[in-house]
Amino acid sequence: MNISWPNGHKFAFTIFDDTDWATVDKVKPVYDFLADLGMRTTKSVWIFRGHGSPRNGGMTCEDTEYLKWVLSLRKKGFEIGSHNAAPSTSHREMTREALDRFVDLFGNQPICHANHVGCRENIYWGEARLSGWRRFIYNILTSGRRKNISKGHIERDPLFWGDLCQERVRYVRNFVFGDLNSLSVCPEMPYHDPAKPYVNFWYTGADGCDLRTFLRNFTLKKIDRLVANGGLCIAYAHLAGGFACNGKLASEFRERLKYVASKDGWFAPVSQVLDYIRMNGDRVDRKISSTDLSKLEARWITNRWSAQVSQMSSQD
Repeated sequence: MNISWPNGHKFAFTIFDDTDWATVDKVKPVYDFLADLGMRTTKSVWIFRGHGSPRNGGMTCEDTEYLKWVLSLRKKGFEIGSHNAAPSTSHREMTREALDRFVDLFGNQPICHANHVGCRENIYWGEARLSGWRRFIYNILTSGRRKNISKGHIERDPLFWGDLCQERVRYVRNFVFGDLNSLSVCPEMPYHDPAKPYVNFWYTGADGCDLRTFLRNFTLKKIDRLVANGGLCIAYAHLAGGFACNGKLASEFRERLKYVASKDGWFAPVSQVLDYIRMNGDRVDRKISSTDLSKLEARWITNRWSAQVSQMSSQD
């Protein structure tokens, strides 16, 4: 997909930051640096602390210091997104309360959302992300451990919130790839999958999960290719995952971002970029065809398989 970016910029770059492990001390240095570079991205939050022990926790909007800092980010032009109501599983009413509280705090609905690992109210997650033979292969690769782990889209389940997602959330992240150009991987995005009606639009991401993964995937060569192709990178990252330590940015990460910033890109939050694509694209309804969806799912499954084989080989 070829698209002309605003003001003649050569490409587009943004980040959706999953809030896992986040504290002010861990992520403030990263956001200070992003602001200095003129990059405005999307920072997800949890509204409530929740109940039980989460798989990956961190500060929430119930922490006064953290909330004050998040509100300051919003004033600087960063987007605030959702990573579920809390770091642990939340029933329908807590999810509803979190969505209402989000509006109270930030003045708008959470336009962008990403499911959080281990939360059973996730919407179309685990095996439910896939269809046909891709689901069968996925269950083999995961030894069946990802079956029925996602209840957010199942009507009459106590964890169901699909109707709330449909009413209040515009974009939900799905597949993540090592390729930086998200539009090259999925030219149809943001796309609507009629088989998953409770999500209005899905988008894909580029894998920068933690510092090690980011440095492996965001090479100078890949960045140059992204720029040359006029592409879009929506980086998936946990910016509390080692990108800064003791108040200092990891030096290699700093240099990679400076390199991206030097390339005349459009640096806007995730929803702003996706809105722009929808308004300037030639596909009005954004429905993805079964053929294109099959190709996207197959590509993701192939990437998962390759990564699993690579990991097994490294352990031999």
